[in-house]
Amino acid sequence: MSSFSNLLIPAVLFFALGVIARVIKSDLRFPPDLAKVLSIYLLMAIGLHGGYELGKADLATAMNAIFWALILGFSMPIIGYLTLVVTRKVSPMDAAAISAHYGSVSAGTFLTAIAFLDNSQVTYESYPLIMLAVMESPAIIVGLLLAAMARKQLAAKNPKPADLDDDNGGTKFSSLLHEAFTNGSVVVLIGSMVIGAISQPSGIEKLKPFIDDIFMGALCLFLFEMGMEAARRIKEFKKVGPVLAIFGVVMPIIGGVVGALVGVMVLDFSVGGATLVAVLGASASYIAVPPAMRLAVPEANPSFYLTLSLGITFPFNVLVGIPLYYWFVQYLVGT
Repeated sequence: MSSFSNLLIPAVLFFALGVIARVIKSDLRFPPDLAKVLSIYLLMAIGLHGGYELGKADLATAMNAIFWALILGFSMPIIGYLTLVVTRKVSPMDAAAISAHYGSVSAGTFLTAIAFLDNSQVTYESYPLIMLAVMESPAIIVGLLLAAMARKQLAAKNPKPADLDDDNGGTKFSSLLHEAFTNGSVVVLIGSMVIGAISQPSGIEKLKPFIDDIFMGALCLFLFEMGMEAARRIKEFKKVGPVLAIFGVVMPIIGGVVGALVGVMVLDFSVGGATLVAVLGASASYIAVPPAMRLAVPEANPSFYLTLSLGITFPFNVLVGIPLYYWFVQYLVGT
């Protein structure tokens, strides 16, 4: 598959270097807040660029993309939850927390896919950028609902009156919903898209060095740090177990196939655009969802969902998944 050679780009190679640095126990360390700063910059840059393109795009197509982003965002966690429950290897609470990660999206994976397409000189629509912003929150909501359902079933088996305070639960749930929709990454991405859409072209042109010229360098730094973090999570593989590790590879493939079918057969995107939709369906959140699940589902084991999303699924998507989804989209399109 010739498209695999396109992964030999600096961003992906820096991810591999980060993994190697951790494996050889290098003393290299990133400043604690650098990854957060880079995440904000990358989201702002793609938001401005995407918003500018969307300002010239067709509204009906954009609304259709949003609709299907919601469908993917709400359905993928349910598929993941049912898959995990069938294995009987994790508790319903763990299954709820894990599945929320696989319905949400990974900006890092999406950015790597953009770099892959740019390196392959494949054009793509800007609509997947809207989908990226929209898909952040629905999965968190579904995860919360699944956890609430599992908690209620557990309480029915072992009733504890002190734990059944509906008012407190309602307040907590509403606050978590607010957090899901006002998550920092969502605010930055959507806000930047709006700014890009309503700004004058001359103003966006002046930002070109910020949006385009330093983008790949920042992505290299980001993936370098993520490579070290992913390698650190891989050490927790034994805690996850082989069944969950397999889930961490199979679930993104399922999501990628579903996303590719939506991108090609429903949204009628080009090969590049449909590949990005496939990547959205395949990616697992490691930034927005973990803190929400840690707060809302304290019964779940963080090492499960963190190791799966960041230690297994993210490296798989970066190194294998992206060219695999690209190939599948080409197959569907018939090119």
